[in-house]
Amino acid sequence: MVSQRTYSAKAKDIKHEWHVIDVADKVLGRVSSQIASLLKGKHKAMYTPSIDTGDHVVVINAEKVKITGNKPTQKMYYRHPKAGFPGALKSSNYETLQRRHPEEIIENAVRRMLPRNALGRQMMTKLRVYAGDKHPHGAQKPAAKQITVA
Repeated sequence: MVSQRTYSAKAKDIKHEWHVIDVADKVLGRVSSQIASLLKGKHKAMYTPSIDTGDHVVVINAEKVKITGNKPTQKMYYRHPKAGFPGALKSSNYETLQRRHPEEIIENAVRRMLPRNALGRQMMTKLRVYAGDKHPHGAQKPAAKQITVA
């Protein structure tokens, strides 16, 4: 019987690439799951769940992302701005947040698809979201990534 060894990625073997994703007229949930997959590194053969093998992702045109159904008026976002005190609960709907801070919509969606621990927080540092179509990461030579909506 031949024993197979499980491959575990080493820190020196990991190469973090850069991707630019244009989310204009894309559905929020579908594009967020693909961004989360890139941040985790699941598209690589060396994927290891306990190690950050993912790539850097630059998201542009966050102000043009779409959601379906009645969610533009009914979807609510909640936060506790004063250190988590329950009496300070603030809420805003999707349309208001889209006008004020369109980047936060994508950041929230992706954050909730990543692990809720130190590794997930480390993965979130590799996500950069911009409302318009300009970004300051040209020096990293990011590859334009086409997101296909299934």
